[in-house]
Amino acid sequence: MKKLLIAGTSSGVGKTTLTLGIMKALKNKGLKVQPYKVGPDYIDTAYHTHITGSASRNLDAYMLQDDMLKYLFNKAAEDADVAVVEGVMGLYDGYGIDINCCSSSYISKLLKLPVLLVIDAKAMAASSAAMVLGYKMLDPDINLKGVIANNVKTASHFKLVKEAIEKYTGVEVLGYFPPNPDFALPSRHLGLVPSQEMEEIEQKLENLGEEINKYIDIERLLELCESEEVTTDFKPTLPKAKGKVLALAYDKAFNFYYKDNLELLEGTGVQIKKFSPLKDKKLPECDYIYIGGGFPEVFAKELEGNISMRLALREAHQTGIPIYAECGGLMYLGESLRTLEDKQFEMVGIFKGQSVMTKGLKRFGYCEGEAIVETILGDLGTKLKGHEFHHSEFQTDEKEAYLMTKERDGQVVAKWSGGYSKGNTLATYLHIHFYSNMRAISHFLRCHHHSKTHGRNE
Repeated sequence: MKKLLIAGTSSGVGKTTLTLGIMKALKNKGLKVQPYKVGPDYIDTAYHTHITGSASRNLDAYMLQDDMLKYLFNKAAEDADVAVVEGVMGLYDGYGIDINCCSSSYISKLLKLPVLLVIDAKAMAASSAAMVLGYKMLDPDINLKGVIANNVKTASHFKLVKEAIEKYTGVEVLGYFPPNPDFALPSRHLGLVPSQEMEEIEQKLENLGEEINKYIDIERLLELCESEEVTTDFKPTLPKAKGKVLALAYDKAFNFYYKDNLELLEGTGVQIKKFSPLKDKKLPECDYIYIGGGFPEVFAKELEGNISMRLALREAHQTGIPIYAECGGLMYLGESLRTLEDKQFEMVGIFKGQSVMTKGLKRFGYCEGEAIVETILGDLGTKLKGHEFHHSEFQTDEKEAYLMTKERDGQVVAKWSGGYSKGNTLATYLHIHFYSNMRAISHFLRCHHHSKTHGRNE
């Protein structure tokens, strides 16, 4: 099995750009590349998918147990030539200060992934060796196979860096990459701009793949990423929902979905029909509705303008069709949305209240919700693990559905309440991975909507 993890010494070291370039270079060689991302990120995975033509998967050790991670990794990599995993933050950064808690290094050990470390070698020669040695020594169980020196302008500078690292650490240096503003990816408040919105992305990625080939030894990289397979006895037991239809909100405003979540739903026999809250006038005939995260604030005017879709969703709610909404979906199901420019737009109106965009992150990171009311995802006391990442707050008098807890290194660091449940509709800022909450999904699929007349009297 050929597989590798591309890790950085820290965030902002050029890991994503180099990962995309390496994926493109491998794809250009005619290889079938299966991409992955450590952690809960949706945007890097959108780029991976765009480049490789294979849906990128999230490897999230907070939401998923070890056996689930092995199972999902193997399942996606089945017919791939090479699996490429992009790390999160720095190699050892995870949840709190435990280097084995949700870090890239932990995933590399769990899945037996050779590690390629990206360093920023600007203004450095022999000192780069000290940095690489520190990363190698902190956990000797890491299989550190290679280094790429980013931000190196000349071949002579690279020669110094390469010789120093190889002499003092014994780790091979596979190449370098010069600073090039042409490959900078545009950013937005939640990170990178999703790939489907990038202009000229094709040409930019084509150029990036070619440049990577000039400076990085891709053949040697492939030789170094041979590794043994991981095995697991885990096999999911899926609920049965054959013949049911789930309407999935999918367009530029809503596209944050884990591919594994959608495949799990399809594995139950559910047929997924996509619809666009931006463009479609009506919902598909369906038994369930799922509205994921995204950027409703960027497309608020268009969402407001599509009155017939807003009415269709309100009617679906009134007839009791189970509706599950995450983050951007919650913002859409409120009465209105207020942008940073202080403009207000009407939304669906299932929940009273307004989502208000904020300059800073309101919530960020892993947390767990315990249900304080019964919802379509479970009875009172049901616990959901997930993550929040949003630049908005939902201002409302509606009663909350969950007591949220954030822990770090075994200590509770924050508590708040969130999420809203009304009839058969649940909307929350929490993004969840369905494999970590199989019972919740079974519960959701068992929900049935009542007749229209009954729904109107709720």
